[in-house]
Amino acid sequence: MNESIQLLKADIAADERTIVRLYEELADKWESSDAPEQAIVVGYYLHNLYTAFEHVFERVAETFENQIADKSQWHAQLLRRMSLDLPEIRRNLIGSETYECLDELRRFRHVFRSAYTIKLDEERLGLVIKRAKRLRELYPGDFARFQEFLDQIG
Repeated sequence: MNESIQLLKADIAADERTIVRLYEELADKWESSDAPEQAIVVGYYLHNLYTAFEHVFERVAETFENQIADKSQWHAQLLRRMSLDLPEIRRNLIGSETYECLDELRRFRHVFRSAYTIKLDEERLGLVIKRAKRLRELYPGDFARFQEFLDQIG
């Protein structure tokens, strides 16, 4: 098996363990996210959750040499690329519904990172939590299909 594919598979597996751990941490926190202090804690975990997914995306892009030229839109373009099926290069890593959930988390992470002067919007946080819960149901199937693809080409 190609060394870069083996390494990618191992990296994805490690990041999946991180994602599972973050979801476990969130499980008892997001139901009480209406308290300001708890909203900050939930926001922190949601921020880290998206970052863990993005690390997987970075590794896939590095392995398959998907360069992103426009650095101002790097995060959005990286996520979009993971939803693209590129027959001559690689299959898509995530489906369209998974993409929508992750895009909501990406936008939230951007707001959360610069939220030192604003209060987190409860409605927006509720939407992000809803999408994160749906994402928890979706991503394992997407990742399993991608792992099958890696097995085939490796």
